[in-house]
Amino acid sequence: MKPQRCSEIELLRIISMLLVLIVHIDGASLGLPDARLGLDTPRDWWRIAVEAIAIIGVNCFTLISGYFGIRLRIRSVAAFLFQCIFYAVGIATLACLANPVRYGLDYWAESWMVLTHTDLWYVPAYFMLMLLSPMLNAGFASMTRRQAIAVTAAVVTFNLWAGWIWQQPFNPTGYTVMQLVMIYMIGRCVSLFPRPSRTGGFVWIAVWALSTAAIAATCFFTDTLRAFAYNSPFVILSSVSLLLFFLSLNLRSSVVNSLARASFAVYLVHKAPVVWGGFMKPFVVKCWASMSLAGFSVTALLLATGIYLAVVPLDILRRRISSLIIK
Repeated sequence: MKPQRCSEIELLRIISMLLVLIVHIDGASLGLPDARLGLDTPRDWWRIAVEAIAIIGVNCFTLISGYFGIRLRIRSVAAFLFQCIFYAVGIATLACLANPVRYGLDYWAESWMVLTHTDLWYVPAYFMLMLLSPMLNAGFASMTRRQAIAVTAAVVTFNLWAGWIWQQPFNPTGYTVMQLVMIYMIGRCVSLFPRPSRTGGFVWIAVWALSTAAIAATCFFTDTLRAFAYNSPFVILSSVSLLLFFLSLNLRSSVVNSLARASFAVYLVHKAPVVWGGFMKPFVVKCWASMSLAGFSVTALLLATGIYLAVVPLDILRRRISSLIIK
């Protein structure tokens, strides 16, 4: 019997991927102003505020894996690789057919190498996290709760001190395997405690609001790359507090559970170089230049939601093919 999905966490999974989409629409497409030089227009303030809210998407996505724990199996590894290959090769095939001069056979052949020849840093990093998960899980199982918290706190402290503050190459901005390991460990620690009550949930959503404001405030004291780094203490705190808030909820929805299953596919599709560089980013830049701020905000939300919903039926097909092949 399959374990029942927690719809409140599946909802967070959906929101996390929508936040990733918003980050790519905002900072990755438009760039971020240097707040230390002053924010002159409402558009400058908008970009900083949106980035502060949305930057936690990747951490939240990984926290969920840590909270439930990755159960490494040959089948799960095969399913992960098939999912990545399905979208990478599928998109590359369409690109080669549509524009064989620009996208030749070399491009198509490289699309199969999803762990080495890819612009999606999260794919090989998460694959490594999967391989490390048995050791991480065994380590937590062998420790008391106090020991687990102490070890995780030491890992977080070292990452903040050496990585975020001193920008050591092992984890300067959070785009690393080390970052995923740290966030996974935090998620495992959260799972060692009882879920927050409804009252506790209000406390954690307040912590999320304050830490989000702190993320934005950090921009006025350091460069935006460091302020919005995944290993920023305020980004980590905002991510964890949002997870704890959703853990305080009690939601049961088959629709949410179904939609959440396509969340990672949304990342694989919209960040594919052909889709991202050829369509999405140019469209966002064009809308930003031609629309009012209010109009662009609505368009950005519709674009993120539309991309997510468009991928859902495609991922249903992918899962059916995957189950037949892997079985």
